[in-house]
Amino acid sequence: MGAFTRAPRALVPLAGFFLVGPVPLALLALGDWALAASGRHGSGAILLYALSAVLAVPLACGLARVRAPRREEPHGVVLTPEAQPRLWELVRALAEAAGTRVPARLLLTADVGAALGERTRLLGLVPGRRELYLGFPLLQGLTEAQLRAVLAHELGHDAPADTRVSPLASRLRTHISRVVAHLRAGDAGGGARWRASWRRWLAKPYIGYGSFALRVTLRDAHRREYAADRLAARLAGRAATAAALRELPGLETSFAFYLDRYALAAADQGLLPPRGEVFGGYGRLLDARQLELVPMRTELPEVAASPYDAHPPLAARVRRVEEAADDGRADEGRAAAFALLDGPEAVLIALEDAALKVPSSGTWSRAADWPDLLTRSMNALLGDQNAPLPRALRREKGTAGLPTLLSVIEAGELWELARHLPASAGTRAAKGRARRAMLRPLLRAQLHRMVLADFAVRGRLRWEFSWEGPHAAVLTGEGGAPLEAGEGGREDGAPALEDAIDAALADRPDTGPLRALCALGNGPQAPKDGLV
Repeated sequence: MGAFTRAPRALVPLAGFFLVGPVPLALLALGDWALAASGRHGSGAILLYALSAVLAVPLACGLARVRAPRREEPHGVVLTPEAQPRLWELVRALAEAAGTRVPARLLLTADVGAALGERTRLLGLVPGRRELYLGFPLLQGLTEAQLRAVLAHELGHDAPADTRVSPLASRLRTHISRVVAHLRAGDAGGGARWRASWRRWLAKPYIGYGSFALRVTLRDAHRREYAADRLAARLAGRAATAAALRELPGLETSFAFYLDRYALAAADQGLLPPRGEVFGGYGRLLDARQLELVPMRTELPEVAASPYDAHPPLAARVRRVEEAADDGRADEGRAAAFALLDGPEAVLIALEDAALKVPSSGTWSRAADWPDLLTRSMNALLGDQNAPLPRALRREKGTAGLPTLLSVIEAGELWELARHLPASAGTRAAKGRARRAMLRPLLRAQLHRMVLADFAVRGRLRWEFSWEGPHAAVLTGEGGAPLEAGEGGREDGAPALEDAIDAALADRPDTGPLRALCALGNGPQAPKDGLV
């Protein structure tokens, strides 16, 4: 099939989406006109008019709902040509080489990825101002050549590779995708039951036909993605394009991990890293954990994200690029893409201000450095009295400290207390040893946390910050010196602490090792059989 016929064949089912409502309404109107022209005015004609009105009302209401949601402005920093001349020079050169328009605006975002947005008009029929969105993690994780490949791919979506109809089909597909997603989200919304049922009924024809149109045009959408990859390989080099595609899964995973475990670990407490470090620390994490990213570069997903995803499976895209002839450009652009930014410190600070929502308190507080952030966030987490086990202790005993819990264990009341912990229906229905086996992992995690909280309250816990691996909790003696490995040592490899917790939660519990480790003194003798 030639390029002249491919795009129109994709355009026809997409255009049909906008006729789902008007065509039945027009047929009903035509039927009413024909009935009136026939001169029939009996009871049968009245019933036909009434039936026509009953059918027309939901069709008209459904047609009113078929609109794309208002496009939300991405949060980010506008990079002007004056402030970032080198980055803009690259974008202009790629747009010229691709034979497409230069974007009117370049926005740096806090997302992993790049996209070319367009403010279209008339349901996507008329093109408008184009904006290029560039995710900051790409600057941190890619080389200059790899970034060139990503930008060339995005700009290539509007390149005149086939016919003038192809960009129109792409815009219509994007518009329909947004409408269908909007209708599906509306169906899942709240409100009165009758109203929700009415919305679902109205949306079904449009969701059904829209999904059909997206599915039958998927091959054309994939073809356009492959074409954009070929253009990227031509402009940036085969090796750089394949390498950029291979980097994407690792960047997505590592950036989400970085935000959760580092930058925003204490965000719910209104605490952030030092100014400029919210995104500035990501590069250090990437440098420290390169070995962990290797499997993500090789084990690429073989399945698309959804059956309607315009992007083919990543593994298939990489194979097509790597199967192309060697162009001898493997050694180009090895410098970090981050070096293209002028005044990167100011850009990172501006991105923080644009991407982070101000907490309810109205201000963020800043840690002195990363170790200070870790210590303050972990101590606040350990001190949370709404954790399941402290909450159960308060409910039953009026106090939630570790000594109280050890006394409960020694009195043989632990498994009775455990009935207040959140558990699945199967766990709640189980009895005896089976119930204890199901509850033990939760109890173990909660007891471990309470031990660390006890050490923290008495100033016998300090945290060692690490980019390379898990942060380490170091238990110290009464004088502040770290305990020997046989006495406790590190949280991630403390055989004495782990063994003491296991002994306290055994079917025949022994709290002696845990009391000795925590310097809590001796408690009463546990029941001999240790069972409830």
